[in-house]
Amino acid sequence: MGNALAYIVMALWPLFAVYWYRTKSIQVATIWTILAGFMFLPVKTVIDLPMIPAMGKHSIPVVSALLGCWLIKHKRISYFKELGNIKYLVLLLLTVPFITVLLNSDSMIIGGRFLPGLTYYDGLSAVINQFLLITPFFIGRQVFRGYDDQLIMFKLIVVAGLFYSILMLFEIRMSPQLHVWIYGYFPHSFGQQMRGAGFRPVVFMGHGLLVAFFTVIVLITSSALWKNRIKVHQLSPNLVSSYMLVVLVLCKSMASLFYGVIGLVMVMRTKPKLQLRAAVMLVCLAMFYPTLSIMKIFPHQWVSNTAKSISPERAQSLNFRFENESMLLTRGRERFFFGWGGWGRNRVYNKESGRDETVTDGRWIITFGQFGIFGFIAEFGLLAVVVFQANKALELLKSKPEQTLLAVHALLIGIIMIDQLPNASLAPWIWLLAGALLGRSDTILAENKLNKGAF
Repeated sequence: MGNALAYIVMALWPLFAVYWYRTKSIQVATIWTILAGFMFLPVKTVIDLPMIPAMGKHSIPVVSALLGCWLIKHKRISYFKELGNIKYLVLLLLTVPFITVLLNSDSMIIGGRFLPGLTYYDGLSAVINQFLLITPFFIGRQVFRGYDDQLIMFKLIVVAGLFYSILMLFEIRMSPQLHVWIYGYFPHSFGQQMRGAGFRPVVFMGHGLLVAFFTVIVLITSSALWKNRIKVHQLSPNLVSSYMLVVLVLCKSMASLFYGVIGLVMVMRTKPKLQLRAAVMLVCLAMFYPTLSIMKIFPHQWVSNTAKSISPERAQSLNFRFENESMLLTRGRERFFFGWGGWGRNRVYNKESGRDETVTDGRWIITFGQFGIFGFIAEFGLLAVVVFQANKALELLKSKPEQTLLAVHALLIGIIMIDQLPNASLAPWIWLLAGALLGRSDTILAENKLNKGAF
């Protein structure tokens, strides 16, 4: 529960959106409404009204952006128009929750803990949540179509990262206190934000890992501008990238540092075609990971040993995730196709005491446990097809700067999907980023088709 200011800020967020949509372009207004909401709104505090899902950090900016597009910019957002076969993934994403509810109407008692059966209201609530989840994806697809739109997105992400880095450096030095000072509570375990003799910054994102991954995206985005020699508000892009790399090191997240360094080297030292091939490989690994884990083919032990050779502490953390993932996977396989639904039914409880014995870290295992393999295919498949579309579009581009931006954009989505295996960093602004890549790729493919028709 946040203080009064937390509720005031959330209630006022639609008014901020109205201001942006009235005074800025639809691209700028959409980015600030959704991205700034993720950056500054309080974590876990919600406005819970009757008959609708609780509205909070992830849903209020999305609804605000949707209304801003419709009512102020008169841009109607379509969820199925000209989607081709992608529409089947969207339909699957929206229908799976209802099927999950029908198959989970049974209540359970485990060691004195009561887990209620799911009702039609739970199904409706889940569908609304899924609808809000993918709305930024379709806003991005329809609003960010051209190279200039894509460039605006990259520039604003870097600007947002530069501003946020000031707050991050403050918390690295003083400890993560801003959420407590502004909203009256700390959103997660404080102990998890302590690393060595210092701290991870949390700011208003909820966890240090989310801040670190946000920094990864800012770093790789800035490196694309560096490759194209594009300044951000007269700031040298190479200095911006170097600065963000230092900030990422100070975030004290080994996985994010690995993503950031590899991404930076690839952008600066490899060609767009190779970057897109890497993105496709990352997407394929993310999509096949559940199968590899179920069949015990994925080399978990090798990954753990490699991590141990770098840092025993990080290896211990990784092993903890793998152990919990294994227990949750065993639980999920009991209702393999459509999952267990909500109310914690996907978790593992002690049969004697009813105590929750698992920690759900990875987005993939959360989705698989709640909505089964079909829910996983729908959600992760929607991200995967974006990269495949970009791979087709890249072949049609002649401009080097456009190739660079498209390839880096696809590489970002590939890294995002890989991060959903150990972590759960998927947020509305990331769906916006993915949708923008699809919109840009669709435009390139459509223009090529039109040019062929002209001849």
